[in-house]
Amino acid sequence: MKNINIELLDRVSEEANKNPRKRMNHNFHDNGEEILQRMLNALEPGTYLPPHKHTEKVEIFLLLRGKVHVLLFDDAGEIVEVKTLDPNVGEYGVEIPVGIWHTIFVEESGSVIYEIKEGPYVLGVGIEFAPWAPQPDSFTEVENYMNSLSKKVKELK
Repeated sequence: MKNINIELLDRVSEEANKNPRKRMNHNFHDNGEEILQRMLNALEPGTYLPPHKHTEKVEIFLLLRGKVHVLLFDDAGEIVEVKTLDPNVGEYGVEIPVGIWHTIFVEESGSVIYEIKEGPYVLGVGIEFAPWAPQPDSFTEVENYMNSLSKKVKELK
C-alpha cells in the first residue's frame, strides 16, 4: 500500500522549495508504461507550468493542500475560465478535458496536487505547448507573463 500523509506532503514540498523550478513530483506509478499514472506535484508560488493541452488524454488534479488557480485558455491565449482550488472552502479538484489549453497558477506555498492521467507516458507524445506562451528558459518573458497572469487572475476572481 502506498500512503499519502502529512510527512510525505511536507517532504515533497521541501524538495519543491529547494528546486529552482519551484516544483517537485513524487510518482506512485513505477514507470511510464503503467496504464494509470499517479503522482503528487508539490508546487510553490512562482513556478511556471507552460500552458499546454493534452491531445489524447484527460488530466485530473485534486488539491490536497494549499491554494491554486487552474486557468483555461482559448486558442489565442486569452483566459476563458479561472477555477480556484482551495480545500479550505470545499473546492478540491478539476478534470481537464482533452484539447483544452490550461495551466496552474500557484497562490500558496506548500500547495500539493494529486495528479492522475491515463498511461502509458511517452515524453513529448500527446501534449502540445501553447505557441503564444513563453518557453521556460526565457526567464524575462516568463516573469512578465506570470505577472500578467497574476493581474488577470485577480481581475477575474
